[in-house]
Amino acid sequence: MPVYNVLSVCGSGTVTSSMVAGKIVEEMDERGLSVKTVEAKPTEALNYAQSGNFVLIVHTSPLPNEDYKIPIISSASCLTGMGEDEFFDKVENVLKSLG
Repeated sequence: MPVYNVLSVCGSGTVTSSMVAGKIVEEMDERGLSVKTVEAKPTEALNYAQSGNFVLIVHTSPLPNEDYKIPIISSASCLTGMGEDEFFDKVENVLKSLG
């Protein structure tokens, strides 16, 4: 089974991104997908994306307008609980589209 590397971004790169990362790992595991995460600040996202090691960025803080060349999904619903299922469906769809 492939392991998908996901970048979780929040303002400080620690607390919120860690919480979102944990939820993604747990939910994707329940859906049969293996995910590893790294947490980062918005200013670090482009460098991480350009490393070629990540397939997806999820974020709770605005990201600078850049061409990240990988999918980006807002994870704000993980903070509110509203629309969380739709968020996880989007993450699953992106990961499954990678093969």
